[in-house]
Amino acid sequence: MCSLFFLVILSAILACDCLTKDDVLVYTVATEETDGYLRYMDSAKEFGIKPNILGFGQEWKGGKEIRTKPGGGWKINLLKEALQKHKDESDKVVLFTDAYDVIFSNNLDEILKNFKATGAKVLFGAEPFCWPNPELAPMYPEVKDGKRFLNSGLYMGYVPELLKLLYRKSIGDDEDDQLYFTEAYLDETFRESIKMKLDHTSTLFQNLNGATSEIEIYVNESKDKKIPEKYVVKNYFTHTEPMVIHGNGFSKLTLNYLGNYVPNMWNSLEGCIKCKERTLNLANQPVKAMPLVYMAIFIEVNTPFLEEGLQKVYNLDYPKERMHLFIHNAAKYHTSLVKNFTEKYASEYLSFKQILAEDGTPEWTARDLSLDQSTAKNVDWYFSLDSIVHLDNPQTLRLLIEQNRSVVAPLLVRSGKAWSNFWGALTKDGFYARSKDYLEIVYNKKRGLWNVPFITNAYLVRASIIKRYDRSILTYNKPDTDPDMAFCRTFRELNIFLYVSNRVDFGHLINADNFDVTLAEPEMYQIFDNEMDWEARYIHEDYQNNFAPGRVDKQPCPDVYWFPIVSLRFCNSLISMMESYGKWSAGTSYDERLEGGYEAVPTRDIHMNQVGWEPHWLKFLQKYVRPLQEKVFLGYNHDPPRTSGGNFVVRYRPDDQPFLKPHHDSSTYTINIALNQVGVDYEGGGCRFIRYNCSVVDTVPGWVIMHPGQLTHWHEGLYVTKGARYIMISFVDP
Repeated sequence: MCSLFFLVILSAILACDCLTKDDVLVYTVATEETDGYLRYMDSAKEFGIKPNILGFGQEWKGGKEIRTKPGGGWKINLLKEALQKHKDESDKVVLFTDAYDVIFSNNLDEILKNFKATGAKVLFGAEPFCWPNPELAPMYPEVKDGKRFLNSGLYMGYVPELLKLLYRKSIGDDEDDQLYFTEAYLDETFRESIKMKLDHTSTLFQNLNGATSEIEIYVNESKDKKIPEKYVVKNYFTHTEPMVIHGNGFSKLTLNYLGNYVPNMWNSLEGCIKCKERTLNLANQPVKAMPLVYMAIFIEVNTPFLEEGLQKVYNLDYPKERMHLFIHNAAKYHTSLVKNFTEKYASEYLSFKQILAEDGTPEWTARDLSLDQSTAKNVDWYFSLDSIVHLDNPQTLRLLIEQNRSVVAPLLVRSGKAWSNFWGALTKDGFYARSKDYLEIVYNKKRGLWNVPFITNAYLVRASIIKRYDRSILTYNKPDTDPDMAFCRTFRELNIFLYVSNRVDFGHLINADNFDVTLAEPEMYQIFDNEMDWEARYIHEDYQNNFAPGRVDKQPCPDVYWFPIVSLRFCNSLISMMESYGKWSAGTSYDERLEGGYEAVPTRDIHMNQVGWEPHWLKFLQKYVRPLQEKVFLGYNHDPPRTSGGNFVVRYRPDDQPFLKPHHDSSTYTINIALNQVGVDYEGGGCRFIRYNCSVVDTVPGWVIMHPGQLTHWHEGLYVTKGARYIMISFVDP
């Protein structure tokens, strides 16, 4: 009886499969440290997995163009050799994966448990395509659910059975590994002898090619808000959570997207978890030790506010003696501006090269030349900037270098818009598509470092990449596409990751779509397209102080208020607009511009609608004038303010119209902005409020006088005795 009991126990022990993760040998093949390899190793590290790397530092022998053509036999031969030392360890399990396009999404305990649950001795991932020989498809066993065909990028098996498979027959290094395994699987006798199966429903292995529409990221949120959420990849077709994910074939962009979150790459509490890994630290570096940078600026279109954009480039907090400067200016309109910039600053850089607009050099040629120049200068980084870029953060270049990625762009967005310098996804033909997280990234609801398929306008490239490829490969010149799309497509084909960072705010993009350089002072018309930049140039630097708590408003006369509102640049530009137009009114009582043709108090003026600036002025009234009015004339609120042809610039000159007779304005309130300097540009002038016998004569350019109209503030324009006085008048809410 006792003997029988021990026999039962012994049988149970022998029958027990007590394998643990320590019995799993993980192998991959990688010849060099690519972006994909680093991602693979990061995902392995997350779960304490330590892959054995085969072929590292060697020249790839598995065939050319393996991405689109058969090859990979070298992987089999490397693994055969590596497993020789384990050939007698029947209790060991081998997990083999590709490296550059694979990420782990679970630990070895779970991987092993799911492998054993399949009952297979050798398990391969499955896919929907019979590669590389579609004619073999009918020979595959039919399946009820999931994918039918073998994929060789992910497999797992016990050492004895796997060795039988690997030694089934010989294979050349450049022959196809997937065909090798396919033929073994289609040999039913052999398949059954080693219990070889496919993971049809992606319980363990997920091959993405042909299955990207089935995949979603699931957010596993904790009830405890202090515990960060976890992102999990789910196959909603098979209702599984795959544990090893393979971006085979043309699915690498999907893997890149998934890899932004999985495994544990980002969460809402900690943000970008891996961003600080492999970074550089430039703090306290002596100038001579700072990386060399080749900065290339491309002015390919007429660009508003380029003056400020170039100044921000110069203001970058990076030593000029460690930077080479290259400028391609294809816009003749900006010739003078660029000349002023280069004459002022170019000598501070390590070297300077310029291609002028009159040279007629195509954009792609200039960009390729800048790459060659960066190689010739033997720099560490290549920094490309388009003219529409405004780097508001002077630390931008330092931060991008410190991020230490192959290619990285600062997130830049058109102010108030969803238009940015990256694409979150691509259509099948390689054009823009919106990723699910695009808007969250653009609006900084998610901050981090994002692997994306396309970047433009501003980016930093590791110079060693540029040195590695000649211009026949890494070029901006590709048929039927623009230069940046060509450049990014090459990077994608080379499996070089393109990152965009919004870890901090870097700057913004200018909208150049409606920039009409045939206008006098064309930036003045940009209040709608580039409102933030328009405000920075044209609104008075003390405007916001008008609303400071406890501020006492200047009141030179009863109910007459005086505020700083526009910059001197605005004043000069508005005068320039009017003088360029030049059609000043006759100053008589007949005015064809007015309904009815009669002007009770005529002036020599030009109306805003004559220079196409009426809607811009109304926007100005609403955003900048109305808040001042509401502050001083309490209880009156009309949004938006209305005018009826009463928006114009008046010019007073001794030989033309030197004064204006006493009158009331046809307005609820009037604003009067001085546009030039008394005592410098003209003498005399000013405004006298007759009822109060109070005059304002010491007007300041850019300051607005605001006073009631119609009834109480009867006033006159005082004599201008010398020069020309310009004022901007608006009759608000007539």
